[in-house]
Amino acid sequence: MNKDVRIITDSGCDVSAEAENEWKDYLVIMPFAVTINGETKLDRVEISAEEFHQILKENEEIPKHSQITQIQFEDKFRELYDDGVRSIIVDVINSHGSQTFSQAQIAAENLKEDLPELKVYVVDGRSYSIGYGYSVIEGCKKLSEGQSVESVVAYLEDWASHVEAYLVGFDLRHMKKSGRISAAASFLGELMGLKPIIALYDGVTEVVKKARGEKAVIDAAVEVAAARMIPKTPYNVITTTRPELDKEFIEKLTKKIGYPPAMVTKMGVVVSCNAGPNTIAVFVRGQERK
Repeated sequence: MNKDVRIITDSGCDVSAEAENEWKDYLVIMPFAVTINGETKLDRVEISAEEFHQILKENEEIPKHSQITQIQFEDKFRELYDDGVRSIIVDVINSHGSQTFSQAQIAAENLKEDLPELKVYVVDGRSYSIGYGYSVIEGCKKLSEGQSVESVVAYLEDWASHVEAYLVGFDLRHMKKSGRISAAASFLGELMGLKPIIALYDGVTEVVKKARGEKAVIDAAVEVAAARMIPKTPYNVITTTRPELDKEFIEKLTKKIGYPPAMVTKMGVVVSCNAGPNTIAVFVRGQERK
């Protein structure tokens, strides 16, 4: 066991509370702050995903979330160092969508002189939700098995360079208003009942396929995911507020690929800010991106 090592991630990772508790000896999840209707709350601490989804359904206002700051990272690094931690791996949300990655880098650089014994490795998750939350949990498992910090960092970077997200938007109203998923804003097929499948990775957001109606778009998303993923690699699914569609999607995807998702969890507050409450997404290991 590597007891003097921690992996820090942010609350956009959508790791379940159960997994967070299971790996609490290695995992630290720093919360984003989210603001809606003039009220700011800490994700996972003061508001849950379920509560947030209900708020989104009842309000027209688009919520905002802030980045985790350099000062917050420095304070956390010092706190862990005082607890005996000497190696910290930071793996956070896509740097194309948040400055959180660069804030962690600055914090690590700032503490080099004060804490020369502390080694901090900062990884760009290059994805959203369990696109990096899954690999963070796998990294915790590897540390518990005695793997070196360097090998875990290499694994996280390798996963980040392959992971692709495919998002099924059943209702694009929220995505368009948020403006954070540009492919939704440019999608013109809604009047004909078309639903898009949107690719998300690094700075890419594009409609890769569309289908007429909810059932058809689920079938199309299954085909896209199966075609894009490297065979026999793990894939992961996030759900929101459509349990009947979630169930259908997971069953069809499992049948198509031949094995179930490695992780299924609820879309959390941060991604919901931009994608809205009526979304399903699948994360697969695709071909390597530089």
